[in-house]
Amino acid sequence: MASSETKFEGWVALDGSAAQGNMVWQAYDVKPWEETDIDIKISHCGICGTDLHNLRSGWGPTAYPVVVGHEIVGTVVRVGKEAADKSGIKIGDRVGVGAQNDSCQCRKPPQTLEDHSGCEACATGNEVYCPRSVNTYGATYLTPAGGKSMGGYARYHRCPAKFAFKIPDGLPSEHAAPMMCAGLTVFSPLAHFGNRGEGPLDQRLRGMSVGVIGLGGLGHFGILFAKALGAERVVAVSRRASKRQDAVALGADEYIATAEEEGWPQRHARSLDLIICSASSSNMPLAEYVGLLKRDGVFCQLGLPDDGQFKIGAWPIASGRRSLTGSFMGSPREIHEMLQLAADKGIKPWVEKLPMSEANRAILDMELGKAKYRYVLVNEDA
Repeated sequence: MASSETKFEGWVALDGSAAQGNMVWQAYDVKPWEETDIDIKISHCGICGTDLHNLRSGWGPTAYPVVVGHEIVGTVVRVGKEAADKSGIKIGDRVGVGAQNDSCQCRKPPQTLEDHSGCEACATGNEVYCPRSVNTYGATYLTPAGGKSMGGYARYHRCPAKFAFKIPDGLPSEHAAPMMCAGLTVFSPLAHFGNRGEGPLDQRLRGMSVGVIGLGGLGHFGILFAKALGAERVVAVSRRASKRQDAVALGADEYIATAEEEGWPQRHARSLDLIICSASSSNMPLAEYVGLLKRDGVFCQLGLPDDGQFKIGAWPIASGRRSLTGSFMGSPREIHEMLQLAADKGIKPWVEKLPMSEANRAILDMELGKAKYRYVLVNEDA
């Protein structure tokens, strides 16, 4: 390895000014090595909106210094003994890492309401909802050696092998990288809420009309995966008509431009079974969006705004026995399912590859909405 066992090199955010394109390329400390770990030589890392929020402390104070990036793909260059035994990962494997780097991994569910020694989430394979979940950057590991998690705008990444996933042959790395967060974030609720999570994966949305609000990094994956999961009808929803052609090219059957079409809430009322919403503004017309659902429809919120809280009255929900819920990334099982489905169906997200050396420019362009629809940083020596 080009880096030592205790330090890697990458784009380090030293304070909130990093969000203005002021990340610094330098060495930084990584978690102490444990035999449950692997080291990955990073070839690709997608740029996620979450990175921008954390660079500027948009969701609360960020633990600077930090290296962001949680859509990581690369080649395994070191494997701990326990990691090899339990995960089957070996040197030379191509793996991906998403937004979760660790959990308590307790396999015993709580026995009583007062029992805090177990973990229902980890015991049922829903590690993403573990109360002690560790983010891929800016968090502290729960393992005996501890240490701080650092992300993928770098040359290498170290993490517990439990949270690295082999990439199927035939799935290009630049396509797999953004799936590790953006793709998974929409795949999980589509698969979970589609026909109550039952039936073959590629028919999970059979007979259903699905709405996708927001046509960006997440939303464009929403259209691709809704079609791959067998949706009968996919309706893309965005403010302006300028993205209509893109939505149709991605597979959308219909398109609603909410800022340019008068009467759209009435015209499309009670027409959708499931809506996934990647918009992250507290000012979106949430009541009107919920009104697009049929009786017993599900509205699933994915975007997390840092400009306030969502507001909605009880009437749009109660009048149609509708459900207002949310979803957060996805489980290890869902990651495996998603990657294999993407390889089998030949899903091709719209990505633009940029050199890792241009990460500062890339985050500024991302903030300006120039990405169509995901930037992927590529290490030049990969």
